Amino acid sequence: MLDDRKTAILRAVVQEYIGSGQPVGSTHVSSGHDINVSSATVRNEMAILEQEGFLTQPHTSAGRVPTDKGYRFFVDHLTQPGRLDDAKVSQVHHFFDGAHGRMEELLARTSHLVAGLTNYASVVMGPKVERTVVRSAQVVGLAARQAMVVAVMSNGSVESRHLEFDTEVPETRLGAASIHLQCALVGRTLVDLGDVATSGDVSVDAVCSKAVSALRGATADDPVFVGGASSMASAFDAVDVVRQVLQTLEQQYLVVSLVRDILNRGLSVAIGTEHGVEPLASCSVVVAPVVVDGQQMGTVGVLGPTRMNYPQALATVEVVSDRLGRRLGEG
Repeated sequence: MLDDRKTAILRAVVQEYIGSGQPVGSTHVSSGHDINVSSATVRNEMAILEQEGFLTQPHTSAGRVPTDKGYRFFVDHLTQPGRLDDAKVSQVHHFFDGAHGRMEELLARTSHLVAGLTNYASVVMGPKVERTVVRSAQVVGLAARQAMVVAVMSNGSVESRHLEFDTEVPETRLGAASIHLQCALVGRTLVDLGDVATSGDVSVDAVCSKAVSALRGATADDPVFVGGASSMASAFDAVDVVRQVLQTLEQQYLVVSLVRDILNRGLSVAIGTEHGVEPLASCSVVVAPVVVDGQQMGTVGVLGPTRMNYPQALATVEVVSDRLGRRLGEG
């Protein structure tokens, strides 16, 4: 643990660097913060903080910048619980009060909301389809040999799959299949569909069997949406770093595994190399689970440079995840 003076100086350096992006000198710290010691004393303390790995000096004549260890200490011991200003809180409430339509659209729009509130890239993950139950199901004809099975899930999402038949299927048969599926599938998860009991009509059973097989494939989908990725372009000076970050954000499986790993480790913040994704070593990730009836049903997160405003990022994901959880619970 650091003593009170080193703690105050480290806090000042982190806060100044988050705001300016420029190395912080001892004179600036001693004059601009309630440190109450000379710049020479601050300089000596900053040298010790550098030796202990909390700060680093990019150039011999420059001030110091925080290391990942410095940011971690700041997040764990120094930050006060952040809060969104009233205007942003109202923006979040207004957004969810007017949120309607398909779950995929809600999650995508939520990712843009978070990106707009933070000016960082956002990651919004919804509940896996396999954890929700079927609320209604039907088969809709598209053409003589084509149809679509549509299942509305308990979280408000809509799963639809295209069906192809070898012969023409009349509307009456599709209607009978819809009635049978409605009785057989409601209240069951897509993972637990199993076999549907016979309807007594072989041709109807064939439609139902094809529909159920198609719906089982929906469980492989991972609902994740990334918003505001373009805002990361202005967060780094090096073009190659920007390129690496953007390329990584395009890989959905990497984003999903990154967020899940952070939550599984019991973290709300992963800084720099802590998250283990090398192309994102210059980034931090702040996440909050979306909880519905005591169960985690998704995640809201932001990804930005390590010098992100952590209190504000934490406050944003907490407020948005809470409102998203309430919205999902309404389903």
